Amino acid sequence: MDDRLLTGAPGEEVWQDGAGTAVHLLDPAADVDVLHSWVTRPDAGFFGLGDLGRDELRETYEFVGSLPTHHAYLVRAAGEPVALVQLYHPEDDPVATAYDVRPGDVGAHFFKGADLDWRVVGTSLLAFAFACPAVRRIVVEPDVRNRAAIARTAAMGFELAGQVRFESPHGPKDARLGFLTRDRAESLLAAAR
Repeated sequence: MDDRLLTGAPGEEVWQDGAGTAVHLLDPAADVDVLHSWVTRPDAGFFGLGDLGRDELRETYEFVGSLPTHHAYLVRAAGEPVALVQLYHPEDDPVATAYDVRPGDVGAHFFKGADLDWRVVGTSLLAFAFACPAVRRIVVEPDVRNRAAIARTAAMGFELAGQVRFESPHGPKDARLGFLTRDRAESLLAAAR
């Protein structure tokens, strides 16, 4: 059994930071309206879900929820939905063709849904991503054209690596890899306290 991803029932709170940020396993049926409003915004094009209707979006996340290797989470701050986080085993994802996966790697997609200070929520998201002791390194792969995501990745403390190309579910993807080790994350989180 792999223990890199927190799991539970749809909608269940799986982590909280004690300061008002809570992470819930995504409930595709209950959360579809908020997700649809986020992924169809003009600035959400790089996430690749903007053309989906509500039913298609719900079905997409029901499929994700059926996979033991990929989980989606809804992040709430003060009870309000603010972000979507997807964590996954990179060895079971197309990104595995683009870099050498190490034991303890977890892939991550962070989607900012609400207008908020990403630096504040980003700290909580890093703590959440490393909540499982088996996680040794977080790997991200934002689209190379998504300058805002790349800047946010660097601001969160990820070390940016080279550009890669791989086949994603939406077709070929040119991405910028970023890595954050547990040791580096712990240092960043300690400095933020």
